[in-house]
Amino acid sequence: MASISRRAALKGAVGAAAVGLATGQPGAAAATGQPLPETLSRTKALGAGAHRVSTGAVAPTHLGVSSATGRFRARTAAGWGQWRAIATCPGGRSEQSATAFVRVPEGAVEYELELAAPGAVSELNTVGGRAVGVLSPRADACSVAGRRLSGPYLSRAAWGADESLRFAQDGSERYPAAYFPVQTLTVHHSALELGPDPAADVRAIYYDHTITREFGDIGYHLLIDPAGRVYEGRWSGSDGAPVFGPELVGGVPQMSNAAHVAGFNAGNVGVCLLGDFTSAGPTARARDALVGVLAILSEVCGLDPLGKTDYVNPISGATATVDTISGHRDWMSTECPGNTFHPDLPDIRARVAALLRA
Repeated sequence: MASISRRAALKGAVGAAAVGLATGQPGAAAATGQPLPETLSRTKALGAGAHRVSTGAVAPTHLGVSSATGRFRARTAAGWGQWRAIATCPGGRSEQSATAFVRVPEGAVEYELELAAPGAVSELNTVGGRAVGVLSPRADACSVAGRRLSGPYLSRAAWGADESLRFAQDGSERYPAAYFPVQTLTVHHSALELGPDPAADVRAIYYDHTITREFGDIGYHLLIDPAGRVYEGRWSGSDGAPVFGPELVGGVPQMSNAAHVAGFNAGNVGVCLLGDFTSAGPTARARDALVGVLAILSEVCGLDPLGKTDYVNPISGATATVDTISGHRDWMSTECPGNTFHPDLPDIRARVAALLRA
């Protein structure tokens, strides 16, 4: 991981490289050329109680369940798997959505859900649809103001975002971009057991947030997988750079408003680690990538990673006092970013501060 100097990171005019985390100059070796499958979806209405559902000819890879409580298991050729509680990282634009999200194991022929109340289940398949494009080359690092993090970066095009999902049938944008100065940074976990291809999991989260939960786009600005790969989240402009819009206001970058902490989104950058950290924490690589990303964001936005923020929502006027680098549960009632990981945030803040001092 490259060190970031407070003196050097914003030295001189803040140009286009300082506005985004990635300048996106991929080398030929980074090209994947892999086909991009269409995301398949279907929705079922289920009453309260136990349900056994056949997966059909095209088995779902993920389930979106409109309930925050219940449990799930699936049957493969090896038999029934263990029951596990369904979990969620609740997000939203102005109102919180507590829809749970579950990965279905490969080879599942049926699944069981136990729900405490009636709800809808959206079945998604992000790997078996017809090819609708080709995954673009991947940039090989995150960069801001000439400072880079080791490890790959995947733009929306690289992980396979279907940009048409952001638009309604009449052509209007479901969640029009709006830009605000950054006040604070919030850490999440996806509360999702991961499959063999994290990009497919990101595509599932994108569809769930954009269409099923009606956020209009993926709720997070950046996502990080267990190998430390960083994924571009919320669309922020046509310049291809993540998080920030193309314009500076008073020399300060403006973040694209997202949907990760309902009621407290404007001015709040959301970074999500892929995985469920209820009983186990993230990998060392994921932690390192998180520290590096938070350090860059803190540097560019003039934030003190060890400080407190008196947050004021510039749209609604809602207020909250939180750690400048906080966890989702510090804003509202949720387990996110996980009972195991949340106690580690003071160490994350200390590491970010140390990196900035280097």
